[in-house]
Amino acid sequence: MRNRESLIRLHRFQVDEKRRQVAELELMLQEFRVRERELEAQVLIEQEKAGISDVAHFAYPMFAKSVIRRRQNILNSIEDIERQLEAAKEELGGAFRELKKYEIVEDNRKRRQRREAVRIEQIELDEIALGIHRRQ
Repeated sequence: MRNRESLIRLHRFQVDEKRRQVAELELMLQEFRVRERELEAQVLIEQEKAGISDVAHFAYPMFAKSVIRRRQNILNSIEDIERQLEAAKEELGGAFRELKKYEIVEDNRKRRQRREAVRIEQIELDEIALGIHRRQ
């Protein structure tokens, strides 16, 4: 019995840990997307200032080129985090299914114990009632 409770506690901890990982990845993804939009806005501002939107143009601002590279790096990071997030969600689902399996087994065991206790109590009450009936 103690072993089952320990297993359930362990699996709950694992599910909580996976939830934290998913939440952290979602937060990182959100922050990177915000940063990517900010960099895109910076590129547009620089292009407006220079009056040049063609990256291949010889007078295209170097700052805009560096911002574009940074933005591309962030986009690559976003793709990587999205893959990690999907994997983490799958792991969370697996851990949750495993936890549920143990919880269901434990609930069934407790239900059987309660039914057995009720059955034994009913037998005892029946014997008491039978004894009272015999005395009368």
